[in-house]
Amino acid sequence: MNFLQTALAFAVCLGSLIIFHELGHYLVARWCGVKVLRFSVGMGKVVWSRRFGRDQTEWAVSALPLGGYVKMLDAREGDLGDLPAEDLKREFTRQNVWKRIAIVAAGPLANFLLAILLYAGLYLHGVEEPTSKINVRATETATAAAPSAAWSAGLRSGDVVTAVNEQPVAVWSELRWNLMQAAIDKTEARIAVERAGQGRFSFVLPAAVLAAQDLDGDVPGKLGLGVARPAPVVVEVIAASPAARGGLQKGDLLLSVDGAPVADGIAFIETIGNAAGKTVRVAVRRAGQQLVLAMVPRAEQAKTGKGTVTVGKIGAYIALQPDMITVPSSPLAAVGKAVARVWDTSVMSVKMIGKMITGEVSLKNVTGPITIADYAGQTARMGAASYLSFIAFISISLGVMNLLPIPVLDGGHLLYYSLEVLTGRSVPERFGEIAQRLGIGLLLTLMLLAVFNDVARLL
Repeated sequence: MNFLQTALAFAVCLGSLIIFHELGHYLVARWCGVKVLRFSVGMGKVVWSRRFGRDQTEWAVSALPLGGYVKMLDAREGDLGDLPAEDLKREFTRQNVWKRIAIVAAGPLANFLLAILLYAGLYLHGVEEPTSKINVRATETATAAAPSAAWSAGLRSGDVVTAVNEQPVAVWSELRWNLMQAAIDKTEARIAVERAGQGRFSFVLPAAVLAAQDLDGDVPGKLGLGVARPAPVVVEVIAASPAARGGLQKGDLLLSVDGAPVADGIAFIETIGNAAGKTVRVAVRRAGQQLVLAMVPRAEQAKTGKGTVTVGKIGAYIALQPDMITVPSSPLAAVGKAVARVWDTSVMSVKMIGKMITGEVSLKNVTGPITIADYAGQTARMGAASYLSFIAFISISLGVMNLLPIPVLDGGHLLYYSLEVLTGRSVPERFGEIAQRLGIGLLLTLMLLAVFNDVARLL
């Protein structure tokens, strides 16, 4: 079932982005008076098509689903000597350079517009998210002695982050976003917090610490920051389970396991997971009294990103839901926030690409269809808001990628036309052919790298 859901989520995501991108090219081409011969979703051999409209444009679905195109009347693709003069006026290369720029740029701009519309809708409705209340890990890892960066800076569990580098923060995603930007820019992060009963404070994560972070993965987690979880209270105990036999009851507050304090429900689950088949002593507080209960977690097989592993389970549900907040915006504010979000994401994407080119960021960050499909499935299972937010992010990525100055991409064509504006002459045909071959080679190399990274992540 998960596979089918993932496949459907990926198809809807990719299909909608391709259609929207190509519609941008199509609508502006028609607006500029260029004749469109075919609108295809997919590449390669046409498997289904119908013709509509005054121009009898062919609307098609092609065999290879990763892409699409708009085919216009173009003298570079064949002899047009037999065409009537009226149609020749609508040929693409006969249009002035500004119309050609508009037609080519319309695809990526359509992707940015789609992202703005999706984000604006989400902000208008209001998205339930974890608040910016944090959990701070004292050490870099559970087994390390070195203090985490967040702990060393003075941050403590229970702090509510209100701003990062003077940018207001209300939810966890905003906190994570601002920390990512600081890590990419290699600047310090000035974090303003409110501490219960003590007032407001400001702490600094040094630029050197953020610059040293590997941007592949959970940057806040590597700094020692996580979403604050509720007190580890037992929500339900399954009958005849190890927890029930050990005397655990609904409402018990978990204090420690074998003398080690329990920070939250996640920490308790991890501790029990590593104790399959072993007797553990769980200290709880019940009705003002402290009790110590003995139980033996049963061994079960669980699938993880590293394969199938053995984990311990006691048959109890623990409170895990963090504090959540839903903040709807007015229509004007929603659009403003959406535009800012698309701009910031685009700038961050360009910076990441630049750092990959210079070697400052690992090429492991290049992802392909397998990873996108996996994330599409995960976000779809999380809910409509998460899924739409993911589509918006991928739409921005598609827009940025298509604007790269690589021949065969929209950005490559825009580079040609920009040179034409500056010199007053079109790029020589021979030069364009050589550049196109190089562009195809580079694009294939990037695709192979992306697929390799996808497979490596699975393994």
